[in-house]
Amino acid sequence: MTRGFLVVLLLAAPAVAADPPTWPQWRGPTRDGLVPTGSAKWPDKLAGDALSQTWRIKDLGPSYSGPIVSADTVFTTETRDKKTEWVSAYDRATGKKKWEASWTGSVEVPFFAAKNGSWIRSTPTLDDGRLYVLGIRDRLVCLDAATGKELWKFDFTSEYKTGTPTFGAVCSPLLDDTALYIAGGGRFVKLDKKTGKELWSGMKDGGGMSGGSFSCPVFATLAGRKQIVVQGRTTLAGLDRATGKELWKQAIPSMRGMNILTPTTVGDTVFTSTYGGGTRGLKVLKSGDGFRTEETFTFKYDGYMSTPVLIDGRAYFLGRDQTATCVDVKSGKQLWRSDKRFGQYWSLVANGDKILALDQKGTLYLLRANSKELEILDERKVADGETWAHLAVCGDELFVRDLNGLTAWKWK
Repeated sequence: MTRGFLVVLLLAAPAVAADPPTWPQWRGPTRDGLVPTGSAKWPDKLAGDALSQTWRIKDLGPSYSGPIVSADTVFTTETRDKKTEWVSAYDRATGKKKWEASWTGSVEVPFFAAKNGSWIRSTPTLDDGRLYVLGIRDRLVCLDAATGKELWKFDFTSEYKTGTPTFGAVCSPLLDDTALYIAGGGRFVKLDKKTGKELWSGMKDGGGMSGGSFSCPVFATLAGRKQIVVQGRTTLAGLDRATGKELWKQAIPSMRGMNILTPTTVGDTVFTSTYGGGTRGLKVLKSGDGFRTEETFTFKYDGYMSTPVLIDGRAYFLGRDQTATCVDVKSGKQLWRSDKRFGQYWSLVANGDKILALDQKGTLYLLRANSKELEILDERKVADGETWAHLAVCGDELFVRDLNGLTAWKWK
């Protein structure tokens, strides 16, 4: 074959389309609310035809689980008739249902938390063709993502002889190449992701009431050591991934153990904020053969459920008093705090200097990351019901799970 003929063949060959962006877990591909580096820039507005609805699934049972998105499928959970948990898979392009799976599972949460619902809370994780779903009764189920077939399950209440969690299981699974990490049964556990076999358990931190952590774990490298950062109901800690050994820990005050948001890290500093416990930065340092912590700042602004996004070392999030704020994580300085009050919760996704904030009241805000003031570029009502589930953003597509349905939107 001549060189010229080979060039002609290559030029004539069809281009291979890149896989579409996905949203495989709590807070996205990198579990930090940031879209992948190199993603296309977002537009400056949401109004009019800048954002259009492509399909909607209505009349779903309530759920706080954020939608999970693969190359061709969107997964969501729901609780039906206050007694059964369901997982459904829909075609990403059309919204046509592909399969559904179910099991018995419900919890009646206490009266003072009843307004937040007695339905499934944890966001599933998709990995290597398997969907991992934690139900409200502390039962983890692994499903085949293509068919919905149950592959294995792990019941924390049976395994560890613990009671049903008072407020329901919340933690979203974290996975690496071989294992799954999750809070369950009032402790933190590592399981083989293919079989569900326990590899280790530790950090028993159930707090003052029955149940485990409301927060979700993250991987981090602190003081030169790779680890898992876990915020329990009373304690923030770094755990060794291989053994579960506590490398360091720090008591974190909060009301009724409501350490809810996921901690974030900048360099060797862990940033967190709790209900009734204020906002703080904790630096992890080497100390001989081990580690120690040093509180670098604290101030009276209570985070609640809204996990921050970090842009250029600054944390943007919504507090318990429903005001938004921006904090310099290195210095601990609160750069601004909004006069405007919003709903009780924001789920946040950032791309470059822009932030999408999905408010609990069903309004989507487009913000510019600004260290001087709250800068709202545009806003758009995207749901009539409440939107406690985390927003999913995949390229030019947005997926919104409200209490009654699932909607796909597309940027122009």
